[in-house]
Amino acid sequence: MLIAKRNDQITSFIVMEILEKAVRLEREGKSIIHLEIGEPDFDTPEPIRKAGIRAIKESKTHYTPSLGIPQLREAIAEFYHDYYGVDVSPERVVVTNGTSGAFLLVMAAILDIGDEVIFTDPGYPCYPNFARSFDANPVFVPVYEEENFEVDIKRLKEALSPRTKAILIASPANPTGTLTSPEKLKEALELVPFFISDEIYHGLVYEGEEHTVLEFSDRAIVINGFSKLFAMTGWRLGWVIVPEDLLKTIHKLAQNLFICPNSISQYAALAAFKESWDYVLEMKEKYNERRLEMIKGLREIGFEIKSTPAGAFYVFANISKFSDDSFKFAHELLDNAGVAATPGVDFGKNRTNHYIRFSYANSLENIREAIERIKTYLKERA
Repeated sequence: MLIAKRNDQITSFIVMEILEKAVRLEREGKSIIHLEIGEPDFDTPEPIRKAGIRAIKESKTHYTPSLGIPQLREAIAEFYHDYYGVDVSPERVVVTNGTSGAFLLVMAAILDIGDEVIFTDPGYPCYPNFARSFDANPVFVPVYEEENFEVDIKRLKEALSPRTKAILIASPANPTGTLTSPEKLKEALELVPFFISDEIYHGLVYEGEEHTVLEFSDRAIVINGFSKLFAMTGWRLGWVIVPEDLLKTIHKLAQNLFICPNSISQYAALAAFKESWDYVLEMKEKYNERRLEMIKGLREIGFEIKSTPAGAFYVFANISKFSDDSFKFAHELLDNAGVAATPGVDFGKNRTNHYIRFSYANSLENIREAIERIKTYLKERA
């Protein structure tokens, strides 16, 4: 079969391999605590669910405009005004099939063969694969625990080349939970033709304050969605805010590649901004309790966490005391402790074999049980 050669560069998503193995072990009767996947364990807030049911009953099940229904684009623009004090025209808001759909639209719009996109290492493993899908080349800038995993502007500048088309920064970041300072965001966006800001974990910040890059420039590209903050992963709905001169290209691509976002999800999402903040605040409080409990518990049993995660729902724990092979160690925890966690090697090559990512998107009770299981296994292992 003459499969496109670009696919040879696409890497596997290891967290999904861990999840699939964990599910298989559960089917065999083993008790597994899931700390591997970055998915809220909360139900979608009731007002959103009711709005989705109402949309079905009202037969809002047909194609919508390719850029999204006007009401939702307006609601997103209003959110930026209310939350950040930033004025965004609804015309620049594009509703997408999840944030993955947003990334694909943006990469398709800006990348030519051989262009370069700069990413942090460690970072979300799908980012470079989005670029590779359009025959562009990812360039990695290391971030270090000793520097709170925050990107260094000097290293960004050293990574620039005549083929650099974009820089992508997530704040808070996956897998580290790091919040990038507004000063660094502002400085980084001035380095490249296109600056892409992944803000999917905005709203889930427990120390410090998140800043949208739109506070500093309307030339930036901002990607966000409903999956994390509103616990709507399965609804597959996101958005991207683009500069005006990129909108026509994005529009054509959206028409051809996706036709439109999910209609029911769009009408349901109208209730997210209007009726669901009480639910969001309650979820955030529980996430913070879990964050503190997980950090405390992991440290007590020997994991090093020099950089306290400020946002998202992950702890990127240093396992150097136990192993220098995160893939092997993650499988040990799964097989022997019944705890599923993601090996750091899934997130890049910069010392990542010395880390495991634990997600605290699980109950406090399960997190405590997971810590005890790991503690028991490590004693047996020693």
